Amino acid sequence: MISSLHIRLTDINNNKLFQAFTVVVIILAALSIGANTFELPANVSTLIHWLDQFILVFFLIEIVIKFFSYKNKVDFFKSGWNIFDAVIVIGSLLPSAGQGILIARLLRVFRVLRLVSAIPQLKLLINALIKAIPKMGYIAVLMFIIFYIYAVIGSLIFSHINEVLWGDVSISMLTLFRIATFEDWTDVMYETMAVYPLSWIFYLTFIFLTAFVFLNMMIGVVIETMTAEHALAEQDESAELPTLSSEHEQRQIFATHSQVESLQKELIEIKQLLKQKQ
Repeated sequence: MISSLHIRLTDINNNKLFQAFTVVVIILAALSIGANTFELPANVSTLIHWLDQFILVFFLIEIVIKFFSYKNKVDFFKSGWNIFDAVIVIGSLLPSAGQGILIARLLRVFRVLRLVSAIPQLKLLINALIKAIPKMGYIAVLMFIIFYIYAVIGSLIFSHINEVLWGDVSISMLTLFRIATFEDWTDVMYETMAVYPLSWIFYLTFIFLTAFVFLNMMIGVVIETMTAEHALAEQDESAELPTLSSEHEQRQIFATHSQVESLQKELIEIKQLLKQKQ
């Protein structure tokens, strides 16, 4: 009884129509959250309220189906995405009163993020981004060092020109961030060039390091991690399919219906021969 229920729930959880309907419900949840930011007629607000209740009930049913589809229930909690979905759904069930109203609204906003866990391609991108964060952290530390060096130099040289932009190290770093994002950076450069004509060297070297070198390093790390994640995903998919030995080229093996029937007939004949010999 329990095993048959487990199989049925697993089939429902893996059903493409059910997964597609889940994505549609998540999109409806996102639209209802945005609609609540407008001043709507009373009948429309009531409709959105009942739609929100339906979405909540569906999410609860969906998370229960997903939980019981695992043969070993502990495996459900080994996935960070499952824990995230469970926290969002259970948090939405908590009564909202007083300060809890704001928390309930924030949890409804985070429902939109369930779209990531519902679409495997988005999960792949997020997993790659999370794995790339440690390497990006080292690049960020190096960028901070460059920012700090240039901020100190800028504050020492240009502070008497414009106290607002170069008054101290912290303000100078904010100005350098403005320059790195190309937000009217030429105005800052021309102001200092009026006093120091060669100050353009300061700006161009800084932009070359931050906007070109470090930014491309960040992009390279993300692309490398995404490539590795795609390769792992392809290996997982191929591992689920039968393959030939390592001496042959790997390919998928399929059997037609007629081949299966012929094999069954041959097995029946073999059983009959073995009975006759006995």
